[in-house]
Amino acid sequence: MQTIGLPRHVTRGAALAARPCAKEHGDAAHRRDILKRWHRARDNGLSAAAAADAVGVSRATLYRWRKLRDRGRLAPQSRRPHHLRRPAWAPALVKAVREARADYPTWGKAKLTVVLRRQGYRGSRSTIGRILKRLVENGAVSPVPALRRNRPHAKRLPKGRKPTTPGEIVQLDILTIDPGQGRPTVKQFTACDPVAKWTCAQAWRRATAHNAKRFLDKLLADMSFHIKAIQIDGGSEFKADFKHESAYP
Repeated sequence: MQTIGLPRHVTRGAALAARPCAKEHGDAAHRRDILKRWHRARDNGLSAAAAADAVGVSRATLYRWRKLRDRGRLAPQSRRPHHLRRPAWAPALVKAVREARADYPTWGKAKLTVVLRRQGYRGSRSTIGRILKRLVENGAVSPVPALRRNRPHAKRLPKGRKPTTPGEIVQLDILTIDPGQGRPTVKQFTACDPVAKWTCAQAWRRATAHNAKRFLDKLLADMSFHIKAIQIDGGSEFKADFKHESAYP
């Protein structure tokens, strides 16, 4: 029902009374308690200044709190500016960040800044990070945790974790070899155990997931100890066939 013709303070009070009761803010309760003690001290014969000294709050603050209490706004208000500064990023830089993140889906602002500077862009690391955050919020790029969920069998290496026994963590990487003289490059899959100082390598024309699976089969057959975990990067060759093979060693 809409009420027409009543004074504003009446309709405002009715609207406030119709709102559901919520738990009072902690700071609001503290201010309300100070106001009660201030009024109690004045009722006992103290002046406004002496009562303010007794509760430890200035008179100006107490008068301001009392007005806010009468308006139902005793809780601290947000100090966020009404008009926020708009980002002044160049559209070309935003496009370059989006394309670089598409090429390296798991890279953060530190590595992408180096790539972009090589392309001639001078954005700082913080600026690249803010652009990445805005792109993730808009859905233009996928966050890294969402990409890592594509490999449920893989786990991030705990910080400071170092292997102590052979086969505990075997490091696997790919090396690009250029024979020169116009001959095509080859991709060498290399595995190294940092504890046993044991290595295994094999080269193919292409770094595909199928070749990575074949190298993993060779690695399991050639190593004289049981492999508990392998450490890889986020390359696409360590997905698809390799992912299914390493999920069930």
